[in-house]
Amino acid sequence: MTSKSGIELEFLPSYSPNLNLIERYWKWIKKRCLYSKYYENFSAMKSEILNRMSKGHQEDKKELSSLITCNFQTFSNVTFLAV
Repeated sequence: MTSKSGIELEFLPSYSPNLNLIERYWKWIKKRCLYSKYYENFSAMKSEILNRMSKGHQEDKKELSSLITCNFQTFSNVTFLAV
């Protein structure tokens, strides 16, 4: 469904972090800034996250372009079995 402004809405299941682009981006930010890192205080951590967000699209363009995409695997002719 496309609106007059050109925005296309897509249905997402109630919990689908792999389909939600912002969840993928946040996972990438956490991997880069939080995993196995120590910050002296909250301000230093916040500064590193904001720095990564502002420079990430330039420094890690290739990695982000493959991560932040709407190319999802789809399945056609799927058969559901009753359990």
